[in-house]
Amino acid sequence: MNKSVALVLSSGGSKGLAQIGVINTLKKNDFKITSIAGSSIGSVIGGVYAMDKLPEFTAWMKTLDRRAVWGLMDFTISTYGLLKAVKALDKMKTFIPDMNIEEMDIPFAAIATDIINEREIVFNSGSFYEAIRASIAIPTVVTPVKYRDTILVDGGVLNPIPFMYVARNTNDILVVVNLYGEKSDEKDKPGMVTHDQNPTIVQGVLKNISKLIAVGDKRSLGYYSLLKATTLAMVHKIAKQNIELSKPDILINIPYDSSDTFDFHKAEELIKIGETAANEAISNYLKKS
Repeated sequence: MNKSVALVLSSGGSKGLAQIGVINTLKKNDFKITSIAGSSIGSVIGGVYAMDKLPEFTAWMKTLDRRAVWGLMDFTISTYGLLKAVKALDKMKTFIPDMNIEEMDIPFAAIATDIINEREIVFNSGSFYEAIRASIAIPTVVTPVKYRDTILVDGGVLNPIPFMYVARNTNDILVVVNLYGEKSDEKDKPGMVTHDQNPTIVQGVLKNISKLIAVGDKRSLGYYSLLKATTLAMVHKIAKQNIELSKPDILINIPYDSSDTFDFHKAEELIKIGETAANEAISNYLKKS
């Protein structure tokens, strides 16, 4: 049976760490990833895998606690966003040097949104870090990127699941990871880590900021809350439409409430969620084959 995979990784904030578990599970089941396309966090995970640096990235993610995540947040007074995202990328560069995308081990594409001309920009050559910086520019949260004669923001705005940009060979299996899956019913069960038992002041502040700019309260008219709720509704709709259009051979759904946008301190938990979801989807696929 052919096990060559064209892999599509979606946007979705820290939930994207579940995609590490997906990749690990595909490899354990002898699937060979031959190409990757990703939006936002999907472009980060996909790119480091295409560079053969996923183990180093994973090890770093597993070291992060709330305080470390806070330390990577470089707030700005810009009216275009709250964070510059320079600290986090500079830290990555210390153990994952930049590389031109065309020099990676497998074909890779990162997707950003040209907000002026309302179109997608596909990075399949040039600097990896320049590509992902544009792809992760969450509107109003992470400052946008000036690119040629336009402005780029998060790829998930127009294309959260960029299946049409993966370099798929004729016989490749199309595997899509969807970070906008149905709400989990596992959160309150024993063994799931949902809250820090003794939150420090830093943890509390970070949690509140994360809620403000990432979660939103539909009953609130707060600017970020309302914007986030509206954006999520649109992105969920686009993601669903893209899945229907792509007709993936294997669809791996990650519950949309698995984490908030900046819950990168939950790496272990999220990777396990990805592994569990991937094992289930792969098992179903093999039964049908």
